[in-house]
Amino acid sequence: MSGDAQEANEGTTQVRPGFAFDEAALSRWMADHVPDFEGPLSVEQFKGGQSNPTYKLVTPGRSYVLRRKPPGQLLKGAHAVDREVAVLTGLEKASFPVAHVHALCTDDSVIGTWFYIMDLVEGRIFWDATIPQVSAAERPAYFDAMNATIAALHNVDYAAVGLGDYGRPGNYFERQIGRWSKQYLEDTEAGRDPAMDRLIDWLPANIPPGDETAIVHGDFRIDNMIFHPTEPRIVAVLDWELSTLGHPLADFAYNAMMYHMPPHIVAGLGGADLAALNIPSEADYIAAYCARTGRASIPDYRFYTAFNFFRLAAIFHGIKGRVIRGTASSQQAEDRARVFPELAELAWRQLS
Repeated sequence: MSGDAQEANEGTTQVRPGFAFDEAALSRWMADHVPDFEGPLSVEQFKGGQSNPTYKLVTPGRSYVLRRKPPGQLLKGAHAVDREVAVLTGLEKASFPVAHVHALCTDDSVIGTWFYIMDLVEGRIFWDATIPQVSAAERPAYFDAMNATIAALHNVDYAAVGLGDYGRPGNYFERQIGRWSKQYLEDTEAGRDPAMDRLIDWLPANIPPGDETAIVHGDFRIDNMIFHPTEPRIVAVLDWELSTLGHPLADFAYNAMMYHMPPHIVAGLGGADLAALNIPSEADYIAAYCARTGRASIPDYRFYTAFNFFRLAAIFHGIKGRVIRGTASSQQAEDRARVFPELAELAWRQLS
């Protein structure tokens, strides 16, 4: 499975049907808006599944990355590439590892949708959470780098880097549980699930006390980061489309959910022999994050894990609805629709 995922997602391909645009118009725009840009320009599309189509722009001197809104009719507020630019620009000020953004275009007439251009960061993306490409002796350092990076994100003073209005501080769990419950209940075609129904009752009644706000990534998985070509160091965190101001423990527990995630769903360690692989235990991973963020411990940790499985299950339930309605026809969409009940059951199991 892991080798297949690496092959399916790694590298680039020709621009897929329906995703092409006027490359000459883009080249003219870049000449006016991207410092030191020099053509000629050739365009490839990254294979990995992103909801915002992502392209590699190759010139004789250097390469860039273009992310754009998808073509066609979009939900209001979805695919907000301008928000991605805001968070990348703010985090670069905090010396957090993100790609440098060169320019944002909000003129649909150039390539048909809004887009932005950023640096291409060279390095390694691991699509298998057990990191089979590195030796057992090296693995702890890679997990520690991931842990240090999410802790550094939550320690950023978001107001000081211009992100004070990047989301609504406070009541994060209440708002998120309400949002995903509503989406699940309204999509009647995708059906109901007993574990989801129980979670919708249990979660809002058991939100832990206390509230915190930080920049949260929203999808902080090992396959959303670029590691240095040879060192256990993260050089860029990718895919910020779910980022906002939110509760840091929700974000951390989403990352640590890998310890319970079956690898056939998304990159996870479920069922792996951690000791044999020399991968830190979940308890050690939590302790390292606590030390880096000034916490004694994380009470109610299982609530945060259950919440994240619930949120992911709700997202997959939405995909199931789109598959049934014929508006999502990719193999990945069908796979995700199929594992929805398993995710819902995993969410409930965190509480038992």
